[in-house]
Amino acid sequence: MSKGVRLESELPGWPQYDDAEREGLIRALEQGQWWRIGGGEVDAFEAEFAAAHGSPHALAVTNGTHALELALEVLGVGAGSEVIVPAFTFISSSQAAQRLGAVAVPVDVDPGTYCVDPAAVEAAIGPRTAAIMPVHMAGQMCDMDALGKLSADSGVPLVQDAAHAQGARWRGQRVGELGSVAAFSFQNGKLMTAGEGGAVLFPDAEGYEKGFVRHSCGRPRTDRGYFHRTSGSNFRLNEFSASVLRAQLARLDAQIDTREARWPVLSRLLAEIPGVVPQALDERGDRNPHYMAMFRVPGITEERRARVVDTLIERGLPAFVGFRAVYRTDAFWEVAAPELTVEELARRCPHSEALTRDSVWLHHRTLLGSEEQMHEVAAVIADVLASA
Repeated sequence: MSKGVRLESELPGWPQYDDAEREGLIRALEQGQWWRIGGGEVDAFEAEFAAAHGSPHALAVTNGTHALELALEVLGVGAGSEVIVPAFTFISSSQAAQRLGAVAVPVDVDPGTYCVDPAAVEAAIGPRTAAIMPVHMAGQMCDMDALGKLSADSGVPLVQDAAHAQGARWRGQRVGELGSVAAFSFQNGKLMTAGEGGAVLFPDAEGYEKGFVRHSCGRPRTDRGYFHRTSGSNFRLNEFSASVLRAQLARLDAQIDTREARWPVLSRLLAEIPGVVPQALDERGDRNPHYMAMFRVPGITEERRARVVDTLIERGLPAFVGFRAVYRTDAFWEVAAPELTVEELARRCPHSEALTRDSVWLHHRTLLGSEEQMHEVAAVIADVLASA
């Protein structure tokens, strides 16, 4: 165990739960039907999640990766098409397209917000572009004004990767009010969770119905004769997970309020540490759920950053290295990769290259701590970086 400044008090744990989850699980158990066809929890969760995000339709699915894959499939993405994705993101963003046979085209991100650069997106649009996937990084929404105009001008639909953005708003509009499909994750570390799970918001009934059939093995809701309409897979969420997610959704807003109050404090303290640059905010994103407390240490090496993160964990912080640019993973090149080399992509994505080396993030439970703990967190980070 390393010596030095440590947290004086333990940060809140995650996941958080109380009797609401227990009661929901019992309710799902005792209804006698544990899958969505015949049960009521998934249907109720979909209605509540759609209403909370300003969307007419929500479809609950098995996980966030499947949510992205299903959203793209409903829009007709497949072999022979391309999907523009940020280079700096979790690998599911690119793999969802590649699993459908579409080529993932990574583009660079803004060095301050870490969200996809609209100018880079515009430059990458071509005749085979079937979708643009902005990722709302750490809860900071992408420039939806610029991306919405690009989509309207080019006719290429947006698929919002909102895995980090439950409860987020852009200029007063919730994710489901922006007119495009959006996909969410409820994996164990996310802002609301059932261990796994996901959801897709659809702006129209036609998209929702296509999604429902494809997420249920190509089978309509009322089918009793095995008349599978189309290809699909089993992405159905179970009733137990939905009951937990209903309870998680009920406390989401209060938790966002806390994180919104804590981030300005922690961000200011981080900015005072020599060599540390906290994630920038685009103020048009006027409701930020802060899935991560992210910062950069420009000039640090990957090896030194790894040692810093290990030491932060030893000192009591839930710390992680930043994502690796998707093209710097073996997985990216296994199927449906662009006809470019790693070096060519790296030259096109200098900011993603830098973030691959120098970004660090703290789990959002950090921002559920007290204001005093934000000072403790910053003191630990300052001490670790000074002594690394």
